[in-house]
Amino acid sequence: MFNISRMDLMWVSFYSIGFMILAIILVYLSRFKFSNKILSGITMLLAVISLIMAGIFMIVVLGGSSHA
Repeated sequence: MFNISRMDLMWVSFYSIGFMILAIILVYLSRFKFSNKILSGITMLLAVISLIMAGIFMIVVLGGSSHA
């Protein structure tokens, strides 16, 4: 589907996993460590953005490579 080499596709999948781990850490910090509502809201917003980025990268990974 996409014109990406298999090695580059592997790196994109690693980036996606990294964004998912970052989202988990940011949600944990936002819910349990920050008592300030503004700081908690900002970290939750960053968590949602990183989760959306992970989803976009995962679409690329699941689309696969056109190289045989």
